[in-house]
Amino acid sequence: MLNKIWAGLIIFGILFALGQDIHDEISNTYNNGITQNATYSFVKKSPTHIILTLNDQLLNADIRNNQYLHIHLNKQSPAYLLDIATANGKDNLLIAHIVSKNNTQLNLLLPELHWKKLHAVTQAAFDMAKFAVKLAMGLIGIMALWLGLMQIAEKSGLIKHMVKIVQPLLHWLFPNIPEGHPALGSISMNMAANILGLGNAATPLGIKAMQQLQTLNSDKDKASDEMCMFLALNTSSVQLLPPVTLIALMGTQVSELIIPIILATSCSTITAVIVAKFYAKKNHKREKAGG
Repeated sequence: MLNKIWAGLIIFGILFALGQDIHDEISNTYNNGITQNATYSFVKKSPTHIILTLNDQLLNADIRNNQYLHIHLNKQSPAYLLDIATANGKDNLLIAHIVSKNNTQLNLLLPELHWKKLHAVTQAAFDMAKFAVKLAMGLIGIMALWLGLMQIAEKSGLIKHMVKIVQPLLHWLFPNIPEGHPALGSISMNMAANILGLGNAATPLGIKAMQQLQTLNSDKDKASDEMCMFLALNTSSVQLLPPVTLIALMGTQVSELIIPIILATSCSTITAVIVAKFYAKKNHKREKAGG
């Protein structure tokens, strides 16, 4: 279903861009093939550098071989000129052809720009597809590593020892999970990875835990109370260490955020647990009344 929604959004975006581009082509928004009049004046002590007045906008430019005009753009330049420059691969430079000139005036022919919005949509689609492949390849490696380590931990008995240590807390959070069920081990490893700021490592463990919780779910079309609690813990997890991505971006400066991160995530986790427990109790009462 989600694939159909994304496909529909992409098709809608392409059709919308196509409609806008057809309108631009009919109205010739970018003045394709039309010479434009401009006035200019030379900057003192420069035989090529000029101040150009184009459509009431002042621009810096250079005359090259009396045939081409290099127009220097910035963020304040007219949007249509920036669009034309970007389409030609140079964000801050627009090269126009000089059709004719005299002492004060120039006739310019700007590069043509066609199907701008359609090109932008298709380029964005390809860029996101490329990013999705890179992300998927990265997650495959992480999932393979941590699922492999989890199998080693299972066979060596490490998970059983971890579960015994946190058994009272897990039993309170997930009262309907039988003692010794594999989901407890996956949940323990997932929570440990989140607490240590290893979000990417926690993802495959969380997926495995959800799959194991689904085997205990009596209503396969509805999330159980344990699944809701686990999701709440994942989205609000206490973090004793900052996320590794934040460390990579900020370096040693991230040390200033450690205490605020611990306080903020502790508050969010307590709130999430209280809300999940409240709705679980409410759901239990509803089921009891209905039964």
